[in-house]
Amino acid sequence: MQFFDSHCHLDDERFNEDRKKLIEEIKEAGITKFVSAGYSVESSKKGVELSKEYNYIYTTCGISPNDIPQTEEELWKNIDKINVLVEENLTDKKILAIGEIGLDYYWEKDLKRRELQRQAFIKQIQMANTFKLPIVIHTREAVMDTLEILKENKVNKAGVFHCCPLNRELVKEALKLGFYISFAGPVTFKNSKNANEIIEMVPNDKMLIETDSPYLAPEPVRGTRNDPRNVKFVAQKIADVKKMPLEEIARITYENTRKIFGILSLQN
Repeated sequence: MQFFDSHCHLDDERFNEDRKKLIEEIKEAGITKFVSAGYSVESSKKGVELSKEYNYIYTTCGISPNDIPQTEEELWKNIDKINVLVEENLTDKKILAIGEIGLDYYWEKDLKRRELQRQAFIKQIQMANTFKLPIVIHTREAVMDTLEILKENKVNKAGVFHCCPLNRELVKEALKLGFYISFAGPVTFKNSKNANEIIEMVPNDKMLIETDSPYLAPEPVRGTRNDPRNVKFVAQKIADVKKMPLEEIARITYENTRKIFGILSLQN
């Protein structure tokens, strides 16, 4: 049985002391592929480096809404750096998408800064279209604006709502737009009121699994440093809700991840 963690952050400083050892342990645990996702210029560079070092690690490159610089000028400089990074490494086929990108109003209350998030989101959608890549979306407390931008700015290769908020309207509209829904640790939390309903809403051919590690460790290890090995707990939750064998959920989500990210040529 193989698992594909579609979104983690192995570049995070919390992995600095044991990163190499952990990566080997993750592979041995049956998590045979994983995506170390970028969210800033520096994390995107580190993701590319990891993807070059390990043949089973992939990456994404982008500026997340929580990593928007203080000035518009600096933002465009950073986006230009992401553009160059992707262009220089695209032939390696290890950069799977532009992301994580999107909107986050939970942390950002300033209206001018929110507008900067929206501009960055649109600009990076355009970048994804230029490179013929899908996008990976982070959205929090910004459902309507996220959907409005996606409807007004066509994403040619669609993409993934990572760690998708358990919001019925968001999931319904995202699926209409052709996006995949990625489930993470929160679906296992005992206080996740909509988890079962949302899991049932998502067709088998549109669901992915992820850890978003080192954040959001699932039950029964909630509160600890998360890592890709725990993606099995997310898969088990989906299996329980859909009344399917864990092996089938692992197979389906593995193939879905390969499909959305265009890596169907893999032999395993």
